[in-house]
Amino acid sequence: MTYCYETRGGVVIDRIFPMGEAPKTIKVGRKLARRSFSAEHASVPSLTGWPFECVASGVGAAEAQNLRDHFDRAGVPTQVSSDGDVIYRNPAHRRKALKCRGMLDRASFI
Repeated sequence: MTYCYETRGGVVIDRIFPMGEAPKTIKVGRKLARRSFSAEHASVPSLTGWPFECVASGVGAAEAQNLRDHFDRAGVPTQVSSDGDVIYRNPAHRRKALKCRGMLDRASFI
């Protein structure tokens, strides 16, 4: 899983550790970075608002254009970042975009 760490200067760093094995602090160069739970949940709309970039429903960077084309063919114009992350404009757009891909978020925003 990807975990976020923040230095005293406010720089956020991502690191990958097995689930449940992320340390509370890591050393980044000569600086100490503490785990940042707020940074790990920054893409949750209730914290950041809309639009938001969703990594979970994204694809690899090489597949980003294919996903853009799929959204266009389905009549759901949707931005996809160069990394392949989907950018949802609002809850209705999110539901529609997920549905056109055969996905459903049971904990969806109403």
